[in-house]
Amino acid sequence: MAATKRFLVLLGPPGAGKGTQANRLQQALAIPQVSTGEIFRLNLSNQTELGVLAQGYMDAGELVPDEVTVAMVRDRLGQPDCSNGAILDGFPRTPVQAAALDELLTQLEGRIALAPHIRVPQNILVQRLLQRAEKEGRADDNEETIRTRMSVYAQQTAPLIAYYEQRGLVQHVDGDQTVDAVFADLLTVVHTALNA
Repeated sequence: MAATKRFLVLLGPPGAGKGTQANRLQQALAIPQVSTGEIFRLNLSNQTELGVLAQGYMDAGELVPDEVTVAMVRDRLGQPDCSNGAILDGFPRTPVQAAALDELLTQLEGRIALAPHIRVPQNILVQRLLQRAEKEGRADDNEETIRTRMSVYAQQTAPLIAYYEQRGLVQHVDGDQTVDAVFADLLTVVHTALNA
């Protein structure tokens, strides 16, 4: 391993299996999965200063501003278990957040080694999310809300793929396979990038 901390940014639409794959990668690579959802939950439940700030926006029905999200991520990436890097799942969500992450990683003497993109056809994603909603009893997850999430993803998050492609960091992985096959493909592209 080089002295530089190396980070992976896992890209893919809702239902692509990013969380499942990030969890497997964390075990295979011995670096933590850093999920923004988890960071938010911890900050909110521990009533940290940032958590209280975020809660205020959420209670008002507003999006949590980038600077609050970035501050939470900065705190998390500064922890000892991230000393060799981390797998980022759910952050950055926009090119603005990606630029903030670049700045943050420079301060932490880290860099993004790879941005694997798990690709899945939209009709498959909708089926997966509907099945998950049924299994987990998420009544609010119907086809309409799922398609709205896809649309938001296409507008806000998909431009990240272009952002990282310009830097030669994106490797596409076919997400329309078994979980094990997706993981095998991911591991291949990750090992290639980390050993480059």
